[in-house]
Amino acid sequence: MGFEVDVRSAFRRGDSAEVLRMATTELERARAVGDPAGEVEALYAMSRVSIRGEDLPGAMKLAREALAVAERSGDKRLEERPRHVLAGVTRMTGDFVRARELYLASIELNEALGQPEMVNSEYHNLAFTELHLGNLAVARELFLAGRERVFREGYDSFVPYVCVAAAALATAEGDHALAARMVGLTDSAYAAIGQIPDPDDALELAAARDAAIAVLGESAYQTSYATGAAQTPAQAFSHTS
Repeated sequence: MGFEVDVRSAFRRGDSAEVLRMATTELERARAVGDPAGEVEALYAMSRVSIRGEDLPGAMKLAREALAVAERSGDKRLEERPRHVLAGVTRMTGDFVRARELYLASIELNEALGQPEMVNSEYHNLAFTELHLGNLAVARELFLAGRERVFREGYDSFVPYVCVAAAALATAEGDHALAARMVGLTDSAYAAIGQIPDPDDALELAAARDAAIAVLGESAYQTSYATGAAQTPAQAFSHTS
């Protein structure tokens, strides 16, 4: 568990060099002793760094390699992270129909494994997929249900992702002033926990930011952004801390 926790923490801080250093060492160790769990986690970490570096083919290759190791092990739990990243890479390539299929399968797997937080995470990703497929009503329903679930269940580490979802939804609905506030809220929420967005969420956030600036202009955008940045997610979404 030490490597898994440490490498994921380094990734969320944005320290790709440290992730690669740790993952390379772990991959060598795991292969030497025949530890499929360690091998899968190392390959998964390396695939995420490839995504952040915009090497989607490389990320896909590493994720597939990790999935193959997991499948050979016979431990379904080891399949969860590789399947998650494969769905994410597919979404980022723009193949939203296939990404939807992969996210639904990932949700089913996590439900079978009894991992409700991972189910919540994949529903979040599925909502973005539906949004890009033009299914605004479905995406809105998934985003709002996810927001309620995160606050109800106390998934504190996922609160910034709820903010990303709010920014994307406001953009899709044409409310760019609200989107700008939600971008500000998101940046503050991530800063509060010392993390940066995952690559797929970073793309969604950048798209909301760019659209808001294009419509509002830089000055009005910054005003709305500052309003959002001054709030907490609990305040913005009318939830008590």
